[in-house]
Amino acid sequence: MIVLVSRPSFPVKWVDGAGTMDLVEQKEIWDAETARRYDTPGTGMFAPEVLGPAVDRLASLAGGGAALEFAIGTGRVAVPLAARGVPVSGVELSPWMVEQLRTKADEAAIPVVLGDMATTHVPGEYTLVYLVFNTISNLRTQAEQVKCFRNAARHLVPGGRFVVELGVPALRKLPPGQDAVVFRNDPGYVGVDVYDVLRQELVSHHFTFGDGRQARVGSGRFRYVWPAELDLMAQLAGFELESRHADWSGAEFTAESESHVSVYRL
Repeated sequence: MIVLVSRPSFPVKWVDGAGTMDLVEQKEIWDAETARRYDTPGTGMFAPEVLGPAVDRLASLAGGGAALEFAIGTGRVAVPLAARGVPVSGVELSPWMVEQLRTKADEAAIPVVLGDMATTHVPGEYTLVYLVFNTISNLRTQAEQVKCFRNAARHLVPGGRFVVELGVPALRKLPPGQDAVVFRNDPGYVGVDVYDVLRQELVSHHFTFGDGRQARVGSGRFRYVWPAELDLMAQLAGFELESRHADWSGAEFTAESESHVSVYRL
């Protein structure tokens, strides 16, 4: 399940009315309109109770060194982390997301290199690389996800950490013979995940509606990853699993957990 806290933090192509949902490449999806509408200050994934524990944990894991955020976006995590005294740099695919980040912090405060998180190099040495809110699933092949781990390792000093926050695939919720599950049903919103278990992919559909007859529809395609598969990717890149919790506050990870925060050490 891709967990939706507020606006999706993953590629979504929005259309109005009953039009066809167009799954397009990430570079086309993270456009100026998406970037302008991404932030929801004080609510959703920007709510203090959501963001605060993540920043606290990352500041602790940085251990006094510098941090690098893959897919830094508009700086949801990077800006408050930098305010805690942690030097933060970033990689970001979308220039429009960086443009929004620049309204909060300039290049000197939070340097950003435009590029993809699987291959892009950022100058410097880091004690922490982090990738939050399901974003590794935006890489739609296993090979790209392995490259992401290796890219994290290239940036880290010995003993440095790579932190991944990711949802647990909700295959246990699929009814027999069906491939879709409703992951959220709120007034004015319905979210449905459609699984392709052969290809290990899912498509998340988001239906937002009001009093009229038309709905606003969005869709995003991902490659879901099991925790054990992440651990193997980590081993291939020279990491070992240091800890895994159900959330940023350190809750125990169990068979019922819907997400995890995994910390890998080089």
